[in-house]
This record gives sequence, structure tokens and C-alpha cells, in this order.
Amino acid sequence: MPPTFATVLNCMDGRVQRPVAEYLCGRFDVDCVDTITEAGLVRFLADRHDAPGTLSALAKIRISTGHHGSTQMTVVAHADCANNRASDDEQIAQVGRAVTLLRHRFGGCEVLGLWLDAEWNVHEVAVSKG
Repeated sequence: MPPTFATVLNCMDGRVQRPVAEYLCGRFDVDCVDTITEAGLVRFLADRHDAPGTLSALAKIRISTGHHGSTQMTVVAHADCANNRASDDEQIAQVGRAVTLLRHRFGGCEVLGLWLDAEWNVHEVAVSKG
């Protein structure tokens, strides 16, 4: 049986990779996580839809959904981000805006938002369906 995949759009910060991948494998019951990273990626997805980083991430999502059959994706932000110095509350709001963008662009996918606190604990971010 071929492996199952989910997609994550995450910061490049190595501290967040393992806890997020482990969480998503359990949350979505998948074997693998396609990881798309950029320093402070959530702020581009949230507010700069035409930025090169956003366009690159969207192209990589198409590979993950098209080639690997991923139907679940996640946007992640975290405390102490070197390239997104916004407050924790603002970063959580950015996650919500990024989730909304991805739901609009990839309507057939389940899209989840995550926040990692200063101790690297994973928290799901409540995002309206709108």
C-alpha cells in the first residue's frame, strides 16, 4: 500500500519540525508529511499573496496534492520566530488569514492552523469556516 501524505506550511526553524510532523501524523493518520518551509512563512501566506515566497509555497502545495494525494494541509506559526517578530496574538491571527487563503485556493482539502508556544507545545488554532 502506498504511503499517505499531509502537507505542512511551516517556518524553517528546526525547533518546530519534529513536534509538528509527529502531531500531524497522529492528527491526520498519515505516514508522511510534505514539509514546505520558509522563514516566517505564515506572514507571507496571511498578507502577501503575490510575494515570491507565497507563490512558491502554492506551487509546492500543488505538487503535494497532485503527486502525493495530500488532502490535508496545515499552516504553522511559532513563538520566537526570527523572521516574524509580530506578537503571539498577531501570529495566531496570521495563521487564521493563511488558513482562509488555503481553503479558498484548495477547496477540496482540510486545512488546519497550528501554533507552537515557547515550550514547543502544539495547539490547534480555531479558524472560522468563512
